[in-house]
Amino acid sequence: MISALVRILSLLLAPLLLGSAHGLRNVSRRTFEIDYNKDRFLKDGQPFRYISGSIHYFRVPRFYWKDRLLKMKMAGLNAIQTYVPWNFHEPQPGQYQFSEDHDVEYFIKLAHELGLLVILRPGPYICAEWDMGGLPAWLLEKESIVLRSSDPDYLAAVDKWLGVLLPKMRPLLYQNGGPIITVQVENEYGSYFACDFNYMRFLQKRFRYHLGNDVLLFTTDGALKNFLKCGTLQGLYATVDFGTGGNVTADFQTQRKVEPKGPLVNSEFYTGWLDHWGKPHSTVETEVLASSLYDILARGASVNLYMFIGGTNFAYWNGANTPYSPQPTSYDYDAPLSEAGDLTEKYFVLRKVIQMFEDVPEGPIPPSTPKFAYGKVALKKLKTVEAALDILCPGGPIESLYPLTFTQVKQYFGFVLYRTTLPQDCSNSSLYAPKDGVHDRAYVSVNGVPQGILERNSMIPLNITGKAGATLDLLVENMGRVNYGSYINDSKGLVSNLTLNSSILTNWTIFPLDTEDAVRSRLGAWGDQGAGCHNKDCAGSSSNYMLPAFYVGNFSIPSGIPDLPQDTFIQFSGWTKGQVWINGFNLGRYWPAQGPQMTLFVPQHILTTSAPNNITVLELEHAPCSTHGWETCTVELVDKPIINRPVTHDGVFPQ
Repeated sequence: MISALVRILSLLLAPLLLGSAHGLRNVSRRTFEIDYNKDRFLKDGQPFRYISGSIHYFRVPRFYWKDRLLKMKMAGLNAIQTYVPWNFHEPQPGQYQFSEDHDVEYFIKLAHELGLLVILRPGPYICAEWDMGGLPAWLLEKESIVLRSSDPDYLAAVDKWLGVLLPKMRPLLYQNGGPIITVQVENEYGSYFACDFNYMRFLQKRFRYHLGNDVLLFTTDGALKNFLKCGTLQGLYATVDFGTGGNVTADFQTQRKVEPKGPLVNSEFYTGWLDHWGKPHSTVETEVLASSLYDILARGASVNLYMFIGGTNFAYWNGANTPYSPQPTSYDYDAPLSEAGDLTEKYFVLRKVIQMFEDVPEGPIPPSTPKFAYGKVALKKLKTVEAALDILCPGGPIESLYPLTFTQVKQYFGFVLYRTTLPQDCSNSSLYAPKDGVHDRAYVSVNGVPQGILERNSMIPLNITGKAGATLDLLVENMGRVNYGSYINDSKGLVSNLTLNSSILTNWTIFPLDTEDAVRSRLGAWGDQGAGCHNKDCAGSSSNYMLPAFYVGNFSIPSGIPDLPQDTFIQFSGWTKGQVWINGFNLGRYWPAQGPQMTLFVPQHILTTSAPNNITVLELEHAPCSTHGWETCTVELVDKPIINRPVTHDGVFPQ
């Protein structure tokens, strides 16, 4: 009886199995390769060149992935390029995040459904103006580790990560029926000091092991001979990157020195540039960009426009450059699609250039999303950070003779409060940190009286006043790790000893602050209890500073108005510097005292019409209501962004 059933099932399943095998044979015919004889790519045996645009799924909420990808396709792009930031997916060793906004597989499949090919750049180092260039901060727990090298500790961590990520990517390769046509190994390695070919060979072997021998692997480096010397490796196709400032012919000739035959490729053609706090907003003129793009395409080259949409460094994800200069929350990049996904003049001009060389899809282009000005929102001060340590650090502090770094206390982002006592009476005594001793900014108080700020790359001592035995607190902010160059091993916190009148301070109590959990849950309970601030914490000191403190307020969106909620932007007139959350979503840092960014993008999917929307602000230096009265303690939700307020060369606003 059983054997008869097996024969019947075999007969029934035979057509399905044959069909499946036939489908696999069709998939196996999909090829993407290099035709060295005619200096071009071949897709399924036919000449092909890609015109791609960079989009970082980790800088765009999943809610908007389809909208942004459709706009890219309608611009005439046939491919998109994205990085994969390791630290975004493995925030703690062995703890992986691949769902919701972290679902890179869904993002790639969505691009495939829309008819876009994908150029994948999985690192493990990506730069991208992203915290630590995408490398997880927990790697620094081994203090001797040499990142981006054949250091055994680094290779072991990389090998484990690639063993998680790359098998997820293999079914999405073009040869396997997916959209991924090429995969980059590392990123601009020729710009790094290590020049470790054993490391690059290790990566090449692991990529081949996990992805197979058919996938086209490539490298990208700046179009300079010195960069290509250490960034390239036999078996990896070498491409270059350059913007509008150079000579297209000369830059491609640099590629030809290492790749005499094969397609010309600019893997990062810069549509704009990155910003830094306190520096002018970067722009690239549309006419110059269009002219250079025309020159590239006229040569038959493949090109990736970096960025086509920049997006947002939500939460604490921004990077920094050296000498230490952190990047702001906006990663608008002066790209063809704005930070909020809006169509710009640059978008339409570049579309016309592409139209001269390739067919551009017909049909309507998805419009810019509507924005809504919800108006001013009054905020009430709750508690200072010092008064809320039981909520912010529920696990209790760590005791140490000398200061410990963020990594040593397993706090990778945000804030740590360092506490000790004054060993002697102080009257304008000098609190001193070496030039590189504070990473990155410390807000100092004595017995709850603000004293001032110690910051990175400054050797100016801080004069403090207090009695022997008084509590000395330093709230240290991690403002983003260096993402490029030799100093990406960027530890945070008090990374050296502090001295008071030349005596080393000891016996520290260290509080790692879980601001995210506190904002999502416990801080909300404060507001429900009406736990206002009615004591000395509410007032400033005689200095220009206040104690770092939380402020909360809420606003309701009328449910009777159609099409609400809509995107908006939050503005901090009169505020100084801090962090902001809406409904528990960490929008990022604000710093209007420095600029150029004055507003933060608020995507509509984090807003609700069914209940009041909560705004939580952590102001670190000085709130407007401390000077002008509580009625002025407001933020404003506006319908237009300001990310380009003029600043002078020294970061001070012109009057």
